[in-house]
Amino acid sequence: MFRLQGSKTLAVDLTGDAVKAKNGSMVAYDGRMAFKKMTGGGDGLRGMVTRRLTGEQMAVMEVKGQGTCYFADRASEISLVSLHGDKLYVEASNLLATDAGLRTGTAFTGLRGGASGNGLFTTTVEGTGQAAIMSDGSAVALRVTPQYPLHVDPGAYIAHQGSLRQQFQSGVNFRTFMGEGSGEAFQIRFEGEGLVYVQPSERNTLGGDV
Repeated sequence: MFRLQGSKTLAVDLTGDAVKAKNGSMVAYDGRMAFKKMTGGGDGLRGMVTRRLTGEQMAVMEVKGQGTCYFADRASEISLVSLHGDKLYVEASNLLATDAGLRTGTAFTGLRGGASGNGLFTTTVEGTGQAAIMSDGSAVALRVTPQYPLHVDPGAYIAHQGSLRQQFQSGVNFRTFMGEGSGEAFQIRFEGEGLVYVQPSERNTLGGDV
């Protein structure tokens, strides 16, 4: 029921079912819809409301009905991710919408929380269905295999899925290789089998060269 209208608008066709999306991201709809703002703590997307992400609380809405809803957020590029009983780890600020049947929660990520706007937790989306993620520029899905681990700048990381292990390597970053000293002084190393989604833009960091 998820489809893209161009690269920056998500269309969700509803036939009596529901979709959960970032509050305020709906730009249009046709048909008959009921809207519910989800607040408070608890499991699933509601848990995102009480987490401090960028100094503000993040709210989620549920849309249910018959027709088509259109979602967008700050002209961000949108990518669709299909889940088949597996789990997606995604930065909350990059999650636009999910099928209502997908289970969501949080996972502690430790050091990568130094990236501005991402706190110490990453949102998890699990089950069978679709999720829509956002990026600053067109996202790229990079495959990781046991033979070829992947090193990622934490400011460019969006999400990952599959059987992957994360390792944070401090004291070195991509700018260090070029003789520059600004930016994150660590990388994320992914090992195993799966996909890592990155964007062609970097978030600012709070700690700088830590």
